[in-house]
Amino acid sequence: MMPHEQIPVLPALKGLGSLADIRPVVVIDSREQAPLRFERLDSVRGNLTSGDYSFVGGEHVFAVERKSIPDIVSCCCSQERERFERELHRLRGFRFARLLIVGERIQIEQGEYRSNASSKAVLNSLSAFEARYNVPVVYCPTPEEAAAQIESWAYWMARELVEAANDLLRAHKQMEKSA
Repeated sequence: MMPHEQIPVLPALKGLGSLADIRPVVVIDSREQAPLRFERLDSVRGNLTSGDYSFVGGEHVFAVERKSIPDIVSCCCSQERERFERELHRLRGFRFARLLIVGERIQIEQGEYRSNASSKAVLNSLSAFEARYNVPVVYCPTPEEAAAQIESWAYWMARELVEAANDLLRAHKQMEKSA
């Protein structure tokens, strides 16, 4: 990933009509205690049913669950595991869902956390979660890179939705012309 200051600006979504000039707005779950700071997209606080981050209008299709290294270790190897798996189960219904870990995999591999949990147990749990819940695990070394990654995902997912809406509009207009 590029250093944060070199990340390009995200353009408008290129939709038809009133969608042409909008950009996604990131929704930060109201329960998120230390929210990421977004530089390229606006953000608002909101109540998300799943995940910590989404975007306005995409809350039903896009969700990112963010964890720090200590958080994910706790979620994999403690009494929190059952609650965390319920969250991952809910994410299965989203078109785009990710488990974003702020930190690096090597920190887990080398046991750089305060827990008696073995690194093997944590990494095996993460692999099992990916397979069981179809939610990819992505690592971003810093909060700034994590925020930039969420912005990028939100932008491209919103663009896909706008393109689908454009296709519907074009099809409708074609039907009107041929009628």
